[in-house]
Amino acid sequence: MRLAAIGLAVVIAASSPGPGAAGQATTAPAAHDGAHDFDFAFGRWHAVLKILQHPLSGSHTWIDYEGTTTVRKIWGGKANMAELEITSAATHAHIEGLSLRLYDPQSHQWSIYFADSKGGGLGTPMIGGFAGGRGEFYDQEPFNGRAIFVRFVFSDITQTSFHFVQSFSADGGRSWEPNWIGDFTRQGS
Repeated sequence: MRLAAIGLAVVIAASSPGPGAAGQATTAPAAHDGAHDFDFAFGRWHAVLKILQHPLSGSHTWIDYEGTTTVRKIWGGKANMAELEITSAATHAHIEGLSLRLYDPQSHQWSIYFADSKGGGLGTPMIGGFAGGRGEFYDQEPFNGRAIFVRFVFSDITQTSFHFVQSFSADGGRSWEPNWIGDFTRQGS
């Protein structure tokens, strides 16, 4: 099923050299080495999220959460692990999540695996990368008995903050419904 998401995935790869305007070969641009694209995230962050209670159901009920995220470098930055712990003051719901992000130097793309403490297993990896200060990652996975597309977007990235949105699409990527919206602010130095 993951291969279907490749049509949506951000592909960062060099193109083949072809003839130039005067019939001369041109040099393809070098592929972006994104091995350090997640370096901005290392450290401890204050996390403020709102999560749609019932995605893809027409629901407009959001639950506010607050907590922390800690991101640790692995393999010199070519992998990292993010631990998320958030709680809703209104519902007292508590979420503990773990993201494992792995860089593939051949495809120049990242795979993001997510697990929560209730499920105990790694989910379908999100595949993608960064371009122009924005990270986009996609997969296809089952949701309520049907296959949907899932998109992660990291944006508004600075040294002290970043924005995150997870969205679902039940129509092959023609429209997207956000269901996790988060703002992260760096704690400490």
